[in-house]
Formats: sequence, structure tokens, C-alpha cells
Amino acid sequence: MDYLYSTDFLFLVGTSLAKTIFLIFLVVLPMVSYTVYAERRVSALIQDRVGPNRTGFPLSLIGGKDWSPFLGGLGQPIADAVKFLLKEDFVPAHVNKFYFWIAPTLSMMPAIVTLAVIPFGSTILGVPMVVANINVGVLFMFAISSVSVYGIVLAGWSSNSKYPFLGGIRSTSQMISYELGMGLSAVPVLLIAGSTSLPQIVEYQIHNGWMMLPYSNGHLGWGKTLLWIPIIISFVTFTISMFAETNRLPFDLPESETELVAGYHTEYSSMKFALFFLGEYTAMIAGSALIVVLYLGGYHVPGIPNGDAQGGIPILRHVPGLIWGIVNITAFFAKVAALLFVFIWVRWTLPRFRYDQLMKLGWLYIFEIALVNIFLTAGILACTH
Repeated sequence: MDYLYSTDFLFLVGTSLAKTIFLIFLVVLPMVSYTVYAERRVSALIQDRVGPNRTGFPLSLIGGKDWSPFLGGLGQPIADAVKFLLKEDFVPAHVNKFYFWIAPTLSMMPAIVTLAVIPFGSTILGVPMVVANINVGVLFMFAISSVSVYGIVLAGWSSNSKYPFLGGIRSTSQMISYELGMGLSAVPVLLIAGSTSLPQIVEYQIHNGWMMLPYSNGHLGWGKTLLWIPIIISFVTFTISMFAETNRLPFDLPESETELVAGYHTEYSSMKFALFFLGEYTAMIAGSALIVVLYLGGYHVPGIPNGDAQGGIPILRHVPGLIWGIVNITAFFAKVAALLFVFIWVRWTLPRFRYDQLMKLGWLYIFEIALVNIFLTAGILACTH
């Protein structure tokens, strides 16, 4: 009981709360909103359209000059949020109301909870930039993210409508198929880093080079060069599985607007629909963050000090550690933003798979390739260490 009132415990609770508020309310939710805006702008550029360019800030009302058409659409996420808040929350009479109500929450919450173990920065004033530093972070993410399928299944079943029901069934089969391949794809990284702790995996890459860029101490070792082969295979299979896990094109069969109207959330409106929307994009951010941590060095930037001005180019170590902590956080989310652009780019470039092609890819290719890749990695490690 004494520990509950100690300074260390209060400091831990206070810093964890501050990091949670920063991560969710100041980074993730604005990032979700403007990822939707970016998706509209990028899709417009790909399809030679204009995209949202009117909703903005009418500075002419206060004597200024209105923003240009390109910047005018920056107010679109705010308009969307207000629309969702003010729309009527219509619940059809034929639904199972209890499960209909909790399904959007079950879809949204796992994506947010998984962010707790992501190291989104080094340290600031000695405080590590991870909400929950647990030694099984990878397993925690896989376990919690798999819960989101229950929200989709309950939404499809409780709607008592054929299109949502079909979307829920598709999502169940899809997630079961690709979670296995995604978990196996990450094993080579765990074998090389020798840990399931996400901060330790980042630390390994800081000292030994990124998994996808194994350049350390000015040279590439022979063992490193050989390990690059299974790592590239792991990266490709993991990224494909992440597309399927987040129900993004070309794997958006649970939603599939051209076949199932809107899939599992056809009967939803107002904030319930918004929660599904937020859940999808938060899952994209969490998935991109996991890819960055496992393969792209996390918050690390070559030559930039990590933590309170540790390492990096010697002349840069005299800059205060607070600044480098902020630089590390910025670098991490810049990498995440780059991967989000890839998610958007793929959606508006590739056609949707047929459902039999989706299942065949998961069970007959991703699963087998990921499994063989584990043995390949273990063999290389055994021969080079």
C-alpha cells in the first residue's frame, strides 16, 4: 500500500497519463482525420479529379484573404466530425440492439489499446516514449488486434440483414487466414533481435542497422547480407497480411461496396458509423507503426542522437536532449505517414481480389512462405553466429 502513495508510483501514473493523452488526442485522432483528407486528395490526383477544396476557413469574413482552393479543403475533417455528431442516430427496429450498440466500440477500442506498447520516440527528460513497456509487446499487439474481428462479426450478425451478415462472415474468415501468416512473418525479426519487446527490437536496430537497411558501423557484414534475404521476404508477407488485417483494398471483401452495399456497417449511421470509420484508420496507423518498429528502425534516424543526446554524430550531442526527443518522435510519425500514403496509393491503384483468390493467397502462399522463411532465418543465424 505504501507504494501506491509513493512519489515513484505517482510519477509513473502521471507520465503514463500524459503520454496516453498526447498519443491519442494530440497525434492519433488528428492523424486519423487528416489521413481521410489525404486519401481524398490522393485519390483525386490519381483519378484526375479535384477532391475536397472548398471546406476551409473564410478569412474574408474578418477582412483577410481566403485560402487557395488547394488549402481550402483542410477544414473537411472538421466538417465531417460535426456532421457525424449532429446526424440522427437511427437504429432499425429489426436489429439486436444490445450487440448492435457494442459492436462499434469493440471495433474501435482494440486499435487504440494496441498503441500502448508502440515506442513512438526515444526519451524526453529521461521518460521513455512508450505508454506500456512490456517484454511481450509483439504478442500483445497480435492478441489485442485480433479482438477487433468480434466487433465486425457482431455488427454483421446483430444487423439482421443479409449484406452485413455476409460482410461479417467474410471478415471472420479473412482475419483468421491472415493473422496466422502475419504472426509467422514477424518471427524472423524476433529471431534476429532476440526479443519480443518492441523497444528492445528498436534498440537492436539502432546498434545493428535497420532490418530493411542493415547498414551499421560503415559496412555490411556477410551474415547481415544473408539475413537481408529472409527479412525482405518477411517484410513483404507481413505488409500484405497487414493490408488484409485492416480490410484495405485489395482485401476489402468485408466491405466491398460494389457487392455488399457497405458490408458489415450498412445499417449504421451517425457516431456508430464514425466509430467503425475511426477504427479502420486507427488500425491502419497501428499497423503502420508496427511495420516501422519491426523493419524500419522505429524512431531512429542515422546520425541523430537517441534518448537524452546519446549516440549519433558527435557534434550534435551538444544540442539539448529534449530537442532530439522531439526529433525522434517526429521521425517516427513521418515514417508512419509514409506508410499510410502507401496504403492509400494501393487502394486507388489495385483492383479487388475475388474471395477465392483472397483465401488462396492467404493459405497456399503467405502461410507457406512465412513458415519456410522462419527455417531459412534460423539456418542463416546458425551458420553465421
